[in-house]
Amino acid sequence: MSDPVGDAVLAALVGELVIIPTDTVYGIATRPDDPTATSRLFKAKGRPRELELPVLVPSVSAAREIAVFDGRADALAAAFWAGPLTLVLPRTDASADWRLGEEASTIGVRMPHHPLALAVLARTGPLAVTSANRTGEPTPVTCDGLERVFGGAVAVYLCEEVPLVGRPSTVVDLARGDPVVLREGAVAEVDVLAALA
Repeated sequence: MSDPVGDAVLAALVGELVIIPTDTVYGIATRPDDPTATSRLFKAKGRPRELELPVLVPSVSAAREIAVFDGRADALAAAFWAGPLTLVLPRTDASADWRLGEEASTIGVRMPHHPLALAVLARTGPLAVTSANRTGEPTPVTCDGLERVFGGAVAVYLCEEVPLVGRPSTVVDLARGDPVVLREGAVAEVDVLAALA
C-alpha cells in the first residue's frame, strides 16, 4: 500500500531532498543537522550561502529546542502559529552546529499550518525547508512544474492534487534588538506589530 508521507519521512531522514506542501508555497526539505544534506539543498536551489535556510517545526515545543524564545517570540507564536510567520531567533546548543548558511548564530523557525507538512514533521522533527524554486524564480504550483525544475535531485514529491497557490511567510527578526520585519508576506506587518504591542 502506498504511503507517500512515509516515503517523504524516510527520504528526509537519510538526508535526501523532498518536496512538501505548506500553508504558503511548496517547500524543498531535508534534515537540518546533516551538512551533506543541507549542501545538497543549497545546490539544488542555487541558493547563495549567505541566505540562511529556515527550519519548519511540528510544534512550539520543538521550536524551543532549537531557538531561544523571549516574551516577544512567545507572543508572536501564540498569535500566528501554526501559520505563515517565520521568527529569526538566537540558536540553542541543539542547533548551534547546523550548517544552514553563513549566519551561524541565528535560526529562522516556523510551524506551518498544513496537515501534510505537519504529518511529515511529526515523524522527522525539524526540517530545513525553503521555497521549492530556483533562487530568483517563481515557485511552481503543481507537481509537474516542480519535477521540471528539480527532476531527480528530489527523492520524493509529496504534492496536492490541486495547484498550491499561496504567499510566502512573513519573516520577523527578533535576534538583534528591536523587532524588524525582514519580509512582509502572508501576515501583515501591522498585525505583527499589534501582536507585539
